Amino acid sequence: MRGIITAVACVLVGTASFAQQDPQFTQYMFDRLSVNPAVAGTTGDICASVLLRQQWSGFTGAPKTGLVNVHGPISKINSGVGLSVYFDKLGQENTTAARVHYAYHFRVGSQSILSLGVYAGLTGRTLGKDWVAVDPVATDEAIPANGKSASGFDLGAGIYYKSPKIWLGVSSTQLPETDLSAVSIVNTRHYYVQGGYDWAIKGDKKYTLQPSILVKSDGTSTQVDLNALFLYDEKFWLGVGFRTEDAIAPMIGYQYKFPSGNSMARIGYSYDVTTSELKNYSSGSHEVMVSYCFKIVKPRPIEIYHHPRFL
Repeated sequence: MRGIITAVACVLVGTASFAQQDPQFTQYMFDRLSVNPAVAGTTGDICASVLLRQQWSGFTGAPKTGLVNVHGPISKINSGVGLSVYFDKLGQENTTAARVHYAYHFRVGSQSILSLGVYAGLTGRTLGKDWVAVDPVATDEAIPANGKSASGFDLGAGIYYKSPKIWLGVSSTQLPETDLSAVSIVNTRHYYVQGGYDWAIKGDKKYTLQPSILVKSDGTSTQVDLNALFLYDEKFWLGVGFRTEDAIAPMIGYQYKFPSGNSMARIGYSYDVTTSELKNYSSGSHEVMVSYCFKIVKPRPIEIYHHPRFL
């Protein structure tokens, strides 16, 4: 029975909101890279992050998503490189994707960067074999009897602007719209606009408000995420997010700058309170984010000065 409810709920969500194929995260402000390759290397640090999401808790076969991002700058050629790997499991469908990012940076003034980026990768999709037909007599060629899998080329591009207070990006993923005919799935092109602002309240960095927005569309339907984080003393944050036709999400987190000043670790948690038709069946969605960034600092060269009194 729960399997039938899950299927019906998925249909309701699919008709009411965003037809998602790329991974979806509530803490998107900590994952700008996977959907926009131009972000690679723009922090000036080498950064690694992991996001794990359990969506629609309480359903059998509910979505489970994981993402790993790694990126860093190549200062000598004004560039950045990165790697994103994610997996997504929804019922009988499993998706795995890997994207290699490259970005070229243009300096705008002394503290801002305008970046252009592209990524290339592979997307693989697998359909399981444990289907339960409501009508055992009926057959559907799109449902595999023994499980099927297929993979295809993926390509994306983006532009990104970053200053000490503002960040803004526009990008598109899955540009080729690869047809994975073996599993009857077409990778749909996605479009993203995202941005945010750091507002030091009364000019004091001890109290910082960080509003942000993410607009995502597949050309047919559009979904908007609005978010606001309140950062205290550059260590603790509390926040709330709102996703149209889907959820309200409180958030909490902590970041620690190591004494050397060259590295920082973050951990965050969010909980989606469902506002769609699923609220009658799901207890919500859980998400955890962990990241670590560091700078490679070259040792200062030893300088030798000669004095005429000494040889």
